[in-house]
Amino acid sequence: MSESGFGGSLPATRLLTMLEVLQARGRVSGRELAERLEVDPRTVRRYAVKLEELGIPVEAERGPGGGYRLRPGYKLPPLMLTDDEAAAVVLGLIAARQTGIATQGAGLDDALAKILRVLPAELRERVAALEEGLTTIWSSPRASPPPTQVALDLAHAIRTRHRVRIRHATPGRPERDRVVSPYGMVFHAGRWYLAAHDDRSSELRTFRVDRVHEAELRPETFTLPDGFDAASHVARSIAEAPWGTEIEVVFDTTLEEARRRVPRTIGDPEQAEDGVLLRAQTDDMDAAAREIARLGWPFRVRRPQELRDAVRRLGRALTQWVE
Repeated sequence: MSESGFGGSLPATRLLTMLEVLQARGRVSGRELAERLEVDPRTVRRYAVKLEELGIPVEAERGPGGGYRLRPGYKLPPLMLTDDEAAAVVLGLIAARQTGIATQGAGLDDALAKILRVLPAELRERVAALEEGLTTIWSSPRASPPPTQVALDLAHAIRTRHRVRIRHATPGRPERDRVVSPYGMVFHAGRWYLAAHDDRSSELRTFRVDRVHEAELRPETFTLPDGFDAASHVARSIAEAPWGTEIEVVFDTTLEEARRRVPRTIGDPEQAEDGVLLRAQTDDMDAAAREIARLGWPFRVRRPQELRDAVRRLGRALTQWVE
């Protein structure tokens, strides 16, 4: 196998993986390491030499039953984290698991296990107790984690301003290759989105990152438009995507207050002659009525009639509850 194996990861990643395997399992055969790292045995030997150069004593045992191991008695130094830092890392990993911001695979759980393994014993017990004793009551039901390598490749392209070829799949359609200029990634409600200029349509588009199966860096670079805000673009795309019945509501408030309180993924309030107009979409009129009333501003429903009926039902119910 070539250096391009292991999912296209860099040799540095394989070095860390080899070190982790040796630390966790003791002696490991060269064949096992080669299979785990998806490289040939000769490359494994080079990695062992590289670890030696970095000051980590790796011993090679020759013969049919040979393999590699860390020098007996050698231990990696503990990860030097304060109580606050260790708690912050663990809470971050737990939050990632609950919100769905993690990528595909076991990376999150493996990272947590590694951190707990290298912490000093007393701190490890305290942090493990925090991880075990904390329960959350909210998680994203729509979590759609993207492939880890795709997310890393897109992030690299965004930072270096390089265009990428992506293989994107839309439900009900065959996969297609597109060349895009990636402007930014945004996480919202359990899903990752990519804001990018699409060469094929010559338009600014929003792609679901979990539907991108490959991302290949290209040599061409691009210039990010001045003042571009990926979060605003994605929020507007979500709000404008046709998925329900369009509603129009006019609020008696200021445009500044409306834009501060109304989530951008719902809609973009605009100034109208008789107040602040919000155009949005919904597939649940009763839920829309509750959300509108929750804002606390006087309002008038322009359309549709179904929303007016839902508001009246909510009003009657509230009246009955207070009597």
